Amino acid sequence: MAAPPATASAPSLRPSAASPRAAAARSVAVPSGPRTVGPRRDGGRFLGVRAAKAVSGVQSGTVVDDGVQRPWKLSDARLVLEDGSVWKAKSFGASGTQVGEVVFNTSLTGYQEILTDPSYAGQFVLMTNPHIGNTGVNPDDEESNRCFLAGLIIRNLSICTSNWRCTETLEEYLMKRNIMGIYDVDTRAITRRLREDGSLIGVLSTDQSRTDDELLEMAKNWKIVGVDLISGVTCDAPYEWSDKTDSEWEFKKGQSTESFHVVAYDFGIKHNILRRLTSYGCKITVVPANWPASEVLNLKPDGVFFSNGPGDPAAVPYAVKTVQEIIGKVPVFGICMGHQLIGQALGGKTFKMKFGHHGGNHPVCDLRSGRVDITFRITGVGRGAGLLAVTLPDENLELLRNHNYAVDPESLPEGVKVTHINLNDNSCAGLQYPKMKLLSLQYHPESSPGPHDSDLAFGEFIEMMKNNRL
Repeated sequence: MAAPPATASAPSLRPSAASPRAAAARSVAVPSGPRTVGPRRDGGRFLGVRAAKAVSGVQSGTVVDDGVQRPWKLSDARLVLEDGSVWKAKSFGASGTQVGEVVFNTSLTGYQEILTDPSYAGQFVLMTNPHIGNTGVNPDDEESNRCFLAGLIIRNLSICTSNWRCTETLEEYLMKRNIMGIYDVDTRAITRRLREDGSLIGVLSTDQSRTDDELLEMAKNWKIVGVDLISGVTCDAPYEWSDKTDSEWEFKKGQSTESFHVVAYDFGIKHNILRRLTSYGCKITVVPANWPASEVLNLKPDGVFFSNGPGDPAAVPYAVKTVQEIIGKVPVFGICMGHQLIGQALGGKTFKMKFGHHGGNHPVCDLRSGRVDITFRITGVGRGAGLLAVTLPDENLELLRNHNYAVDPESLPEGVKVTHINLNDNSCAGLQYPKMKLLSLQYHPESSPGPHDSDLAFGEFIEMMKNNRL
């Protein structure tokens, strides 16, 4: 079914000014402060809601051209997509004009972790869950030191926050970090459009002086394919990491008594990935994306970790070369971008995905055991990224016939095994090459946000390093 056309703002449901209902509504003063539970005049009790924090962007009124103060915010922002569709919305967070690639995320929560995930650099993230902002923001859920995405697109912005860990509202958080957000837009219709047409370049703007045609031209001229986004998110110099998962959040039974030195390449690494590795007994040295392989091997690590990251793996040949120089010498574990770089280093190819996998609810099957995990995936970040072309045994070829990616049976050397597939489209989600002492996953096993089903992957990496010591 074709995606529905973009529409203007929804028709007003307000009663006409001439109706008695409207007159009564004008005469009622609505208190702006928190509501409480208290006695009524008839001796009963009324029940209200006490909001922890009010979101100013939602509750603030608007003065329009006729000089009348409206108690609600009117549309003051536009999302213009490269296909020519224009979506009116209301703004929150920063103001201005920003361009990026629009992708949708199916997670029900975890918006703060998504905001601070470097894998979203250069992208507008549309949340398919309609209600966002109700838990506010807190400093403990940061996945990096700043926000990397270009903007946030949501259906409904919560008018209040209700969580004991909340320290500020989502709008306050975005304003401090100069990140644009829009709400009161038909996210379902946009998602259907992205599923039909694939990820689209878009422009967010609160600048009323710019015409739709000007914004459309910006969208058509902006490119993300072939751009090195990793260099903009990686660390500047090596550093040591020692923080574990806090005891109140730790879900793994038993702690490792052995210690392993792991060098982690930062292609856009998340804090909780480092915490999970440390909780499994790893002493971690984090190095920049362009750190020479020879310097890493001189540290004599027990293993090397290639992290997640944004963009097209074909745009970072220096990273592929680094991976090539390391695999086979020490045990290696790669996720997301690291998974794709390992595939290219082995001689495989990567292909763009139509709209990628973004969310905390993707089913993945481990072909070795038949176990199905619900995983957090950020796949196909950037149009040039995507599924690895893999060599599969004949019995698995049937699985790949009905998806949108080409498979080159000769692209990887003999011995490389596909260990995991995504059950939504049967795309490759994991590789293993025992001869070269490596394993990789297309998704984020630490799942922050998301379920913890795949945390066992860190244990596999530990076992691989243990066996290499023997």
